[in-house]
Amino acid sequence: MNLSIKEVTNLRELRAFIRFPNKLYRDNPYWVPALFMDDYQTFRRDKNPAFDYCEARYWLAYRGREIVGRIAAIHNRGAIEKWQQPYLRFGWPDFVDDPAVSAALFEKVESWAREKGAIAVHGPLGFTDLDREGMLVEGFGELGTMATFYNYPYYPVHLERLGYVKDVDWMEYEFTVPPEPNATIARIAELAKRRYNLRLLQVQNKKELLRPRVEKGRPSYAHELFEVLNDEYEHLYGVVPLNERQIEYYIKLYFGLISLEFVPLVVDENDRLVAFGITMPSLSRALQKSGGRLFPFGFVHLLHALRKGDRGDLYLVAVRSEYQGKGVNAILMDAIHRLYAKRGIVKVESNPELETNQNVQGQWKYYEKRQHKRRRCFVKRLS
Repeated sequence: MNLSIKEVTNLRELRAFIRFPNKLYRDNPYWVPALFMDDYQTFRRDKNPAFDYCEARYWLAYRGREIVGRIAAIHNRGAIEKWQQPYLRFGWPDFVDDPAVSAALFEKVESWAREKGAIAVHGPLGFTDLDREGMLVEGFGELGTMATFYNYPYYPVHLERLGYVKDVDWMEYEFTVPPEPNATIARIAELAKRRYNLRLLQVQNKKELLRPRVEKGRPSYAHELFEVLNDEYEHLYGVVPLNERQIEYYIKLYFGLISLEFVPLVVDENDRLVAFGITMPSLSRALQKSGGRLFPFGFVHLLHALRKGDRGDLYLVAVRSEYQGKGVNAILMDAIHRLYAKRGIVKVESNPELETNQNVQGQWKYYEKRQHKRRRCFVKRLS
């Protein structure tokens, strides 16, 4: 049958775009579907505030009436202005093992890139650094996570055939959680607390986390968390600071699901947020069982995983620059370790860390770990 490429132009086609991986990976034991609800909001111009500075187009590949591939392209003006690189992003690439399909999809991306005056195409990247990014190049026999893409081994082969080369890699680690706290980390944590007048914040409920601290002239802890994230992640590959609308968007998206005990917050004597961690029990198996849907019964699997799972995921960790190298990371690590041991979590996924981020990788030296995945951002210069 003839191959055709169709641009997504309505919500019915967008739903088909989002659901295509469910068919492609139906029998794969390692693929973890995204929450359909999250992807649906991400791709919609009327829902995602990243469209304040982004344009996006989505394409589906068909053989006859059967969908055989998909890809998104993002013109991110914020990234272009910050990094002074007129690059176009591609994201969410999925395709059957047919070079004609991948070539046709990427031809659409590259053609639009030239129209926009881009000198290169790179990805997989999302609208922001909080979207899934990077193509798996090692670890195809490892269970995926909610925060990452999974892909078949033939994906990077197709990209290399099309002239794409490595731009940067992210590493991923799996840690074993000892039953007892690490004595060295615990000691460093206590020293840092005393020396810098720091404490772990005991938040009683989500209202306390989300309520502005008017009497102290401070925003909510949740808002301040994203301010720290903006400041400390700005130097990382492809990162664009979140604007106010995006911060509010992610507060609603993240804090509706997470459990507060899995979000350690460190504050100073003036109640200023110094460091934070966002971690959760693994939802990978629950998402596989639910197919990425909350209803009618998907939420039951997710709730069970949040309460009874024996695996954990690290998502975001940040420490203000003036406190880095002073033992504040140990406060977070000790708190997370104690919680995991209490909850019976024995294995933890780091999720992606830039291969060049020696500070992050150095903090894991106290734990038994294995580097089990690697994912890559590819780039292709356009003639």
